[in-house]
Amino acid sequence: MSEGKIKITYIKSQIHRSYRQKRIIAALGLKKLNHSVIHSDSPNIRGMIYKVSHMVRTEPVEG
Repeated sequence: MSEGKIKITYIKSQIHRSYRQKRIIAALGLKKLNHSVIHSDSPNIRGMIYKVSHMVRTEPVEG
């Protein structure tokens, strides 16, 4: 059974955000605004997305 993939796009600046949120953005591999990465859809990634949900957009990836 394979897990699905999820596309994460960085849409809001991390200026005036907590150090923890900045570290989460970096750990997800997001570098600049409007940068997108694809990760496997796992509970760990979902937890990170939850913590910075106001700064990222997510969408499922087909295939």
